[in-house]
Amino acid sequence: MLQPTAFSRLGLTAPLPVLLADHKDLFRELADAGYTDIWTTEAAGTDAFSPLLLAAAWEPRLNLGTGIASVFTRGPALLAQSAAALAEAAPGRAMIGIGASSPIFTTRWNSIPHEAPYQRVVDTLAVLRRALAGERVDHEGKTLSVRGVRLERPPAVAPPVVLAALRQGMIRLAARAADGVMINWLSAQDVRTVAATYAEAGGSGPIVDRIMVCPNPDAELVRAKVKPLIARYLSVPGYAEFQRWLGRGEALTPMWKAWEAGDRTGAAKAVPDEVVDELVVHGTPEECRRGLAEFVASGVTVPVVALLPYGVDPIEGAMAIAKG
Repeated sequence: MLQPTAFSRLGLTAPLPVLLADHKDLFRELADAGYTDIWTTEAAGTDAFSPLLLAAAWEPRLNLGTGIASVFTRGPALLAQSAAALAEAAPGRAMIGIGASSPIFTTRWNSIPHEAPYQRVVDTLAVLRRALAGERVDHEGKTLSVRGVRLERPPAVAPPVVLAALRQGMIRLAARAADGVMINWLSAQDVRTVAATYAEAGGSGPIVDRIMVCPNPDAELVRAKVKPLIARYLSVPGYAEFQRWLGRGEALTPMWKAWEAGDRTGAAKAVPDEVVDELVVHGTPEECRRGLAEFVASGVTVPVVALLPYGVDPIEGAMAIAKG
């Protein structure tokens, strides 16, 4: 087991469960505690950009990243505008994480067909990278067509674009067409598989990993709380295929069968304890830092804590993880 270490980069998923207006002092306290990065999600809470713009104005020490902004719910020009605004607000500190998201958010919530997600990412990257470089962009792709896209305010420093990737195809695309790769829901050992695939495809950029962390030494409580979360996430087809690729097909098949049968309680109960322990870092704050260090040793460049506040105060837990 690795000893606790000072991380060159340590990120936290934000916002935390307090009002956005109350994050001004909180962002400063997080930077004081040792966090270097703030990354956002875009699911059922805030959008991916608004909390980062506040952090850009309030705390100049923090790097900022979207993790992720969907290529379906924003057109490529609007995505470029949002990315450029963040880069202008935080020059040299912004990273733009994009990805295909899932049919739940694309179709059920936004009434946008979730069609050809791989090609949509290919086409969006082609437009986004050139637009952020200040070019006039014409692009006739398989999933979108744009004419004359040119930003009036291209960023002085174009932000790196990292691609959320599950399995070989998207990981290789990240190596070819993006500046880095973003991953989640995998173990420290699994990172080695992803890192090897990324490097073999020519990737040399940052590997950003949103890591589920619960700083609570009550392992039984953590496992009981996490299992429904795992069942819900890893039953999404893309994540299910990712776990099969990583070798968890046999371990998770009972969970998937129960989920497909509509038995949500049974699906959660079918998640093995060892899967929880592989995918979620939990224990004392010191043990959590050791767990995070294992991810870094396996190839993660930017570990981003996704704090699971089971039995702990989320703000106190975040501070405790940073301080060890």
